[in-house]
Amino acid sequence: MCGTREAQVYDDGDGPGAAATRLTGRTVTEERPLSGALAEVALDDGRTVMVKRADSVEEARAEAAGLRWLAGTGTVRVPTGHGHDGPWLVTDLIARGRPSREAALDLGRALAGLHLAGAPAFGSAPPGGPREAYIGRAPMRNAEGAAWPQWYAEHRVLPYLRRAVDDGTITLAEAEVIERLCARLPDLAGPAEPPARLHGDLWNGNVLWGADGHAWLIDPAAHGGHRETDLAMLHLFGCPHLDEVLRGYESAAPLADGWSDRIGLHQLFPLLVHAVLFGRGYAEQALSTAKAALER
Repeated sequence: MCGTREAQVYDDGDGPGAAATRLTGRTVTEERPLSGALAEVALDDGRTVMVKRADSVEEARAEAAGLRWLAGTGTVRVPTGHGHDGPWLVTDLIARGRPSREAALDLGRALAGLHLAGAPAFGSAPPGGPREAYIGRAPMRNAEGAAWPQWYAEHRVLPYLRRAVDDGTITLAEAEVIERLCARLPDLAGPAEPPARLHGDLWNGNVLWGADGHAWLIDPAAHGGHRETDLAMLHLFGCPHLDEVLRGYESAAPLADGWSDRIGLHQLFPLLVHAVLFGRGYAEQALSTAKAALER
């Protein structure tokens, strides 16, 4: 499980190797940069760790708290964390393998267990995690609410819609479609469910198929939410053997009737986040999704 440390002030010479040494207590033997934010770092005890530099201390803190919260359920597999130090986060490296139907079936059962572990409320942050968190590179505010439709509209859909309008990505006239959908959410959301413990950013890129034959989850935006949201994210960008993931999930925690008709409602949040981050193409997808949901 990830630990926490007091934030430090870093000079320009600080890097992934220094962060790995501070958080593991081991000497670094090799650094292999993967991108501007990620590096693989080999240690003198033979292990290799992944070092990530977040954009802010709060972003690193949120991810570390999310990993702890997910790991604490003993359900889904997440990389072992070695802590966060300022903007740096160090976890074990997951050796990559190939997707398999067996691993997908197991992932579905594990996701069901994660969701059933629950959360204090919709919008609850992981213990030790900040209220002002992130989903990818976008700010995400963890404010609690009692009823999912109202909470989802107020804290997941409308903040990103307003940002997209302010940025000129969505027009005011177009925004009315999504606002109408938010007003109808109590009628469209399906049976009430208790808050689930979510990964929160469960697109295919955050599912690693390990060389050990299991699926591993990385980069959570963990919070209390509706369990259909994680599954809708897997549908949005595709996932190998998704039919097996769903079969495993339903064998452990059957979904409410009509859940597949509600996938678009739950995809509206990540689509608007992507519209804010990446522009008009995702805005058009969000608008078409909202229109389709209103026609059901």
